[in-house]
Amino acid sequence: MKPIRSLAYVVALASIMSSAAFTAHAADVPLGSDAMEGHIITRVLAVDPANYQVTVEDANKNPVPIQLTDKAKALHNLKVGDKVDIHVIRSIAYVLDTNVDGAPGVSNESMTIRATKDNPNPGGEAVRRVKVTSKITHIDLKKHEVTLLPPEGKVTVLKVEDPQLQTRMKKLQVGQTINAIYTEVMTVKTSR
Repeated sequence: MKPIRSLAYVVALASIMSSAAFTAHAADVPLGSDAMEGHIITRVLAVDPANYQVTVEDANKNPVPIQLTDKAKALHNLKVGDKVDIHVIRSIAYVLDTNVDGAPGVSNESMTIRATKDNPNPGGEAVRRVKVTSKITHIDLKKHEVTLLPPEGKVTVLKVEDPQLQTRMKKLQVGQTINAIYTEVMTVKTSR
Protein backbone atom coordinates (compact mmCIF):
# COMPACT_ATOMS: atom_id res chain seq x y z
CA MET A 1 0.00 0.00 0.00
CA LYS A 2 1.46 3.36 -1.05
CA PRO A 3 0.66 6.46 1.02
CA ILE A 4 -1.09 9.32 -0.67
CA ARG A 5 1.15 12.33 -0.52
CA SER A 6 -1.36 15.13 -0.92
CA LEU A 7 -4.34 14.96 1.40
CA ALA A 8 -5.83 18.02 -0.26
CA TYR A 9 -5.86 16.23 -3.64
CA VAL A 10 -7.55 13.17 -2.19
CA VAL A 11 -10.36 14.97 -0.44
CA ALA A 12 -10.87 17.41 -3.29
CA LEU A 13 -12.40 14.47 -5.12
CA ALA A 14 -15.25 14.48 -2.61
CA SER A 15 -16.37 17.92 -3.72
CA ILE A 16 -16.91 16.95 -7.38
CA MET A 17 -18.90 13.74 -6.96
CA SER A 18 -22.45 13.39 -8.30
CA SER A 19 -24.74 10.41 -8.97
CA ALA A 20 -24.58 8.49 -12.26
CA ALA A 21 -24.71 4.93 -13.59
CA PHE A 22 -21.73 3.08 -15.05
CA THR A 23 -21.92 1.02 -18.24
CA ALA A 24 -19.92 -1.80 -19.79
CA HIS A 25 -19.90 -3.20 -23.31
CA ALA A 26 -19.57 -6.86 -24.30
CA ALA A 27 -17.43 -5.91 -27.35
CA ASP A 28 -14.67 -4.39 -25.20
CA VAL A 29 -11.31 -6.21 -25.09
CA PRO A 30 -8.93 -5.42 -22.17
CA LEU A 31 -5.43 -4.38 -23.27
CA GLY A 32 -3.79 -3.60 -19.91
CA SER A 33 -4.25 -1.96 -16.54
CA ASP A 34 -2.51 -0.50 -13.51
CA ALA A 35 -3.67 0.36 -9.98
CA MET A 36 -2.50 2.32 -6.93
CA GLU A 37 -3.86 2.31 -3.41
CA GLY A 38 -3.50 4.85 -0.61
CA HIS A 39 -4.64 5.13 2.99
CA ILE A 40 -4.62 8.09 5.38
CA ILE A 41 -5.84 8.38 8.95
CA THR A 42 -6.13 11.95 10.19
CA ARG A 43 -8.18 13.99 12.63
CA VAL A 44 -10.58 16.91 12.38
CA LEU A 45 -9.20 20.29 13.51
CA ALA A 46 -12.24 22.48 12.65
CA VAL A 47 -15.77 22.15 11.26
CA ASP A 48 -17.84 24.91 9.62
CA PRO A 49 -21.12 23.22 8.60
CA ALA A 50 -22.74 26.49 7.43
CA ASN A 51 -20.02 26.93 4.78
CA TYR A 52 -19.43 23.18 4.18
CA GLN A 53 -15.80 23.40 5.29
CA VAL A 54 -13.69 20.98 7.31
CA THR A 55 -10.07 21.36 8.36
CA VAL A 56 -8.00 18.21 8.96
CA GLU A 57 -4.31 17.74 9.67
CA ASP A 58 -1.82 16.39 7.15
CA ALA A 59 1.04 13.99 7.87
CA ASN A 60 3.16 16.86 9.23
CA LYS A 61 0.36 18.03 11.59
CA ASN A 62 -0.34 21.08 9.36
CA PRO A 63 -3.97 22.17 8.85
CA VAL A 64 -5.54 21.33 5.48
CA PRO A 65 -8.85 23.12 4.76
CA ILE A 66 -11.33 21.14 2.65
CA GLN A 67 -14.24 22.73 0.83
CA LEU A 68 -17.13 20.28 0.49
CA THR A 69 -20.40 20.65 -1.38
CA ASP A 70 -23.93 20.93 -0.05
CA LYS A 71 -24.15 17.13 -0.50
CA ALA A 72 -22.27 16.78 2.82
CA LYS A 73 -25.58 16.44 4.68
CA ALA A 74 -24.21 14.90 7.93
CA LEU A 75 -21.43 17.47 8.38
CA HIS A 76 -23.11 18.85 11.52
CA ASN A 77 -22.36 15.49 13.22
CA LEU A 78 -18.60 15.90 12.70
CA LYS A 79 -16.73 17.20 15.76
CA VAL A 80 -13.22 18.55 16.38
CA GLY A 81 -10.98 15.61 17.31
CA ASP A 82 -12.95 13.03 15.29
CA LYS A 83 -10.81 10.51 13.44
CA VAL A 84 -11.09 10.49 9.63
CA ASP A 85 -10.06 7.33 7.80
CA ILE A 86 -9.61 7.87 4.03
CA HIS A 87 -8.92 4.96 1.69
CA VAL A 88 -8.38 5.60 -2.04
CA ILE A 89 -7.93 3.19 -4.94
CA ARG A 90 -6.99 4.57 -8.36
CA SER A 91 -6.81 2.46 -11.49
CA ILE A 92 -6.43 2.90 -15.21
CA ALA A 93 -7.43 0.35 -17.81
CA TYR A 94 -6.91 0.35 -21.56
CA VAL A 95 -9.70 -1.31 -23.52
CA LEU A 96 -10.09 -1.92 -27.25
CA ASP A 97 -13.60 -1.44 -28.62
CA THR A 98 -13.96 -4.06 -31.37
CA ASN A 99 -16.60 -2.03 -33.22
CA VAL A 100 -15.30 0.05 -36.12
CA ASP A 101 -16.10 3.73 -36.73
CA GLY A 102 -16.32 4.85 -33.11
CA ALA A 103 -15.71 8.51 -32.39
CA PRO A 104 -13.17 10.13 -30.06
CA GLY A 105 -14.70 11.52 -26.90
CA VAL A 106 -14.62 11.92 -23.13
CA SER A 107 -17.19 10.78 -20.60
CA ASN A 108 -17.14 11.52 -16.90
CA GLU A 109 -19.34 9.46 -14.58
CA SER A 110 -19.50 9.54 -10.82
CA MET A 111 -21.62 8.41 -7.91
CA THR A 112 -21.67 8.69 -4.15
CA ILE A 113 -22.84 6.29 -1.49
CA ARG A 114 -23.47 7.89 1.87
CA ALA A 115 -23.54 6.45 5.34
CA THR A 116 -26.90 5.05 6.44
CA LYS A 117 -29.44 6.81 8.68
CA ASP A 118 -28.41 4.44 11.50
CA ASN A 119 -24.84 5.78 11.40
CA PRO A 120 -24.71 9.43 12.53
CA ASN A 121 -21.00 9.78 11.61
CA PRO A 122 -20.34 11.52 8.28
CA GLY A 123 -18.68 9.43 5.60
CA GLY A 124 -19.42 7.26 2.63
CA GLU A 125 -17.94 6.24 -0.67
CA ALA A 126 -17.37 8.24 -3.84
CA VAL A 127 -16.58 6.76 -7.23
CA ARG A 128 -15.45 8.62 -10.33
CA ARG A 129 -14.77 7.19 -13.77
CA VAL A 130 -13.38 9.14 -16.69
CA LYS A 131 -13.23 7.45 -20.09
CA VAL A 132 -11.16 8.97 -22.89
CA THR A 133 -11.86 7.40 -26.28
CA SER A 134 -9.26 7.67 -29.05
CA LYS A 135 -9.79 6.46 -32.62
CA ILE A 136 -7.17 4.30 -34.40
CA THR A 137 -6.20 6.12 -37.62
CA HIS A 138 -3.10 4.12 -38.67
CA ILE A 139 -1.37 0.84 -37.72
CA ASP A 140 2.32 0.15 -38.51
CA LEU A 141 3.03 -3.52 -37.72
CA LYS A 142 6.74 -3.28 -38.66
CA LYS A 143 7.43 -0.38 -36.28
CA HIS A 144 4.89 -1.63 -33.69
CA GLU A 145 3.14 1.73 -33.72
CA VAL A 146 -0.50 2.72 -33.49
CA THR A 147 -1.63 6.22 -34.45
CA LEU A 148 -4.53 7.53 -32.37
CA LEU A 149 -6.83 10.51 -32.72
CA PRO A 150 -7.84 11.60 -29.19
CA PRO A 151 -10.81 13.90 -28.44
CA GLU A 152 -8.63 17.03 -28.38
CA GLY A 153 -7.74 16.35 -32.04
CA LYS A 154 -3.92 16.16 -31.81
CA VAL A 155 -2.79 12.87 -33.39
CA THR A 156 -0.63 10.69 -31.10
CA VAL A 157 1.67 7.83 -32.17
CA LEU A 158 2.04 5.09 -29.56
CA LYS A 159 4.95 2.65 -29.61
CA VAL A 160 3.74 -0.81 -28.51
CA GLU A 161 6.62 -2.37 -26.56
CA ASP A 162 4.89 -5.30 -24.85
CA PRO A 163 5.61 -8.43 -27.01
CA GLN A 164 2.17 -9.90 -26.24
CA LEU A 165 0.43 -6.72 -27.39
CA GLN A 166 2.67 -6.55 -30.47
CA THR A 167 1.33 -9.97 -31.54
CA ARG A 168 -2.25 -8.85 -30.94
CA MET A 169 -1.73 -5.73 -33.10
CA LYS A 170 -2.50 -7.85 -36.20
CA LYS A 171 -6.13 -7.95 -35.06
CA LEU A 172 -6.44 -4.16 -34.85
CA GLN A 173 -8.34 -2.24 -37.51
CA VAL A 174 -8.30 1.41 -38.51
CA GLY A 175 -11.51 2.94 -37.18
CA GLN A 176 -11.59 0.97 -33.93
CA THR A 177 -11.33 2.92 -30.70
CA ILE A 178 -9.21 2.51 -27.60
CA ASN A 179 -10.64 3.62 -24.28
CA ALA A 180 -8.42 4.77 -21.43
CA ILE A 181 -10.61 4.36 -18.35
CA TYR A 182 -9.49 6.07 -15.13
CA THR A 183 -11.38 5.00 -12.00
CA GLU A 184 -11.00 6.41 -8.50
CA VAL A 185 -12.82 5.05 -5.44
CA MET A 186 -12.59 6.96 -2.18
CA THR A 187 -14.03 5.63 1.07
CA VAL A 188 -14.27 8.00 4.04
CA LYS A 189 -15.12 6.80 7.55
CA THR A 190 -15.27 8.95 10.66
CA SER A 191 -15.27 7.94 14.30
CA ARG A 192 -14.84 9.45 17.74
